[in-house]
Amino acid sequence: MTQTLWFFGSHLNIVAEHTTTGGQYDLIEGYFPPGIQTPHHHHTRYSEQLYVLDGEFTVWAGENKVVLNAGESFLIAPCTPHVVAALGDRPARGLVVAAPSSFARLIAAVGTLDEA
Repeated sequence: MTQTLWFFGSHLNIVAEHTTTGGQYDLIEGYFPPGIQTPHHHHTRYSEQLYVLDGEFTVWAGENKVVLNAGESFLIAPCTPHVVAALGDRPARGLVVAAPSSFARLIAAVGTLDEA
């Protein structure tokens, strides 16, 4: 079941989660309006693979900074402090595979139905 929620200024669609993947992974489609970025954070239980569909994401992961365009991806290992941002003047859209499954439950618990 697809669930759509706002989470720290980004619009996220939970495409697949633990009930449909046997707990192996979550698949999240994310839309970031221009200028939106995640808080500085890390995940202790799962990795996060970001694949850019449209626009541009800037990712700070540990000591690395990468700028990703459509068709590019980046793996964020567990326990790596990171920020993901859409810094350009256009929105950015991407897919995140979080493995094993945990991220979708966080989004479902903390996300909101409206942007406010």
